[in-house]
Amino acid sequence: MEKDNNMHYGKDYKYIPTTSVGSGVGIKVLPDLYSHTIQIVNICYVGTESGYVLVDAGMPDSAEKIIQVAEEQFGKGSKPNAIILTHGHFDHVGAIIELVNHWNIPVYAHELEIPFLTGKQNYPEPDSTVEGGIVAKMSPLFPNEAIDLGNRVELLPADESVPGMPGWKWVHTPGHTPGHISLFREEDRSLIAGDAFVTVKQESLYKVLTQEQEISGPPRYLTPDWDAAFQSVKTLANLKPSVAVTGHGLPMTGDLLSSSLEKLVNEFAEIAIPDYGKYVNKPKH
Repeated sequence: MEKDNNMHYGKDYKYIPTTSVGSGVGIKVLPDLYSHTIQIVNICYVGTESGYVLVDAGMPDSAEKIIQVAEEQFGKGSKPNAIILTHGHFDHVGAIIELVNHWNIPVYAHELEIPFLTGKQNYPEPDSTVEGGIVAKMSPLFPNEAIDLGNRVELLPADESVPGMPGWKWVHTPGHTPGHISLFREEDRSLIAGDAFVTVKQESLYKVLTQEQEISGPPRYLTPDWDAAFQSVKTLANLKPSVAVTGHGLPMTGDLLSSSLEKLVNEFAEIAIPDYGKYVNKPKH
């Protein structure tokens, strides 16, 4: 396929030299749900050899690895039917233009995320003043300018169905970004949460490197709306998921997931909301 030169990343896009012990590791969470870690972020392949989709598109410069894993899982020359974006932050769309050019497939996102994916609006700058750790202090290095996918990005269906993912629905979970979505399958209560909540304290360099598991709210340095983030966590907890794959950290299942989500809802102000930062609006919940 001929390269689409109308698509482009923001001028601040670049490789980010950060990693974790999980980088390059894949986990078959369910027979049709495979999570793979690209440096510090998780992507998901959902489906089987007869048809699958990719959820999120990894870090900058990771396209070759994402294609390689797809072919290892689904066969040489295989390609997903679509890419579904939980949101458009750099670590979730880092390879998307190369992937779209290689596979010639559609991309789907929530209506409120489209401005950040079509060059119309930049995300707020990462908040390096936020409480939480070294990664937060490094966050000004992270790209925040809008990418432009032009007409290659489409709206998710209004009926909450997910293209290429029968049985799944998308759930609007704003806060981390305006159009952030999570994906849920009622049949087995499987959840792909994106960054609505994560299972590693993403601000802490040590915990990112070691992938020490603990439930946390969305990454603090890139979350501008904590009221919406809290409502989104409550929405997902009410779904009572049995397994959750999050954008950062290891998958969580069963009683540990249930108790951790309950704790996050009950102690959201203490666990998730930073004590200070330019997007923090006290009083706490």
